[in-house]
Amino acid sequence: MTAALDAASVVVPAIGGPAPDFELSNQFGEPVQLSALRGQNVVLVFYPFAFSGICTGELCEIRDNLAMFEDANATVLAISVDSKFSLRAYAAQEGYSFDLLADFWPHGGVASAYGVFDADSGMAKRGTFIIDAAGTVRYSVVNPRGQARDLQEYRAALAGLGQA
Repeated sequence: MTAALDAASVVVPAIGGPAPDFELSNQFGEPVQLSALRGQNVVLVFYPFAFSGICTGELCEIRDNLAMFEDANATVLAISVDSKFSLRAYAAQEGYSFDLLADFWPHGGVASAYGVFDADSGMAKRGTFIIDAAGTVRYSVVNPRGQARDLQEYRAALAGLGQA
């Protein structure tokens, strides 16, 4: 299959459709399964790599505004193709109290299920999916390479969910 065909066949989960379930290890090696979080809203934040500039800025902004997510009964799950060992060091260095999930093996498997894996570069794109308490995708955005996401967009999307 060519890269062009692969790119054309990428499907991002539809707004109003079910969020693909998955289980990944967090930075401590603990399993985190999306379907186990039913009953609360979930914000999936796919990012290219730990310790990179834009990614660190985005995740620090989430860290510094975590109350906004908690007030919306939302759990933040940040996902990259890094190993759990890298993610543990990254979380410790930056003071992240939310889960960083390792989509390490199969490499980018969950990012692929969400249509945000860039096979040419071997990394996740900057995709965000907000999933309601019933497991339905209510918001999604995929930003171009090098462009940070807007925290205010999260705020607006979360406001539309209500409390679970």
